[in-house]
Amino acid sequence: MLVTLDAPYVDTSAADLSLALGDAERPALHVLDLALPGDVQLRLRLLGASHQVVLRAPATTLTETVACLPGRPPELPGTLHDEAAGYRFTATVLRPAGTGLSDRAAALRAELADEPYALVGVFPGDVDAVTALSVRADPPDGALAWRTWHAYPQTNELVLTETVVTLR
Repeated sequence: MLVTLDAPYVDTSAADLSLALGDAERPALHVLDLALPGDVQLRLRLLGASHQVVLRAPATTLTETVACLPGRPPELPGTLHDEAAGYRFTATVLRPAGTGLSDRAAALRAELADEPYALVGVFPGDVDAVTALSVRADPPDGALAWRTWHAYPQTNELVLTETVVTLR
């Protein structure tokens, strides 16, 4: 689903992002609720400062927030693996050359616009200022996976994250 957000673009750069687990639901600009097999509920939330995913399953509850979080020092780990909780997170920051960021943002808007398990928000003022979330349709057995993209045209950065949660 492709949406144009009615809010100013808040994030300034990849260096301002933090990862928070178990955070309260923050005010959202747009929400996509998904009901998945196995009584799994997933809420994809676009924030004025990036994204939040809320997972509710029979034996698993998780809230993942990647955003500029007031009162929290910016720290986005490259990897975080909590085997006991069945949680794996990776983040990569790209600085594409030339028109690479515009090309990737255009591809995200085109490829995910009609996907039922994806949410793409475009911020006003720059069509390349996008935040996108996509749930993998074919995650590993017993797991749920999603990817996110955060494009920062003002700093020519694209932040990619991938999360895999083992459902118990």
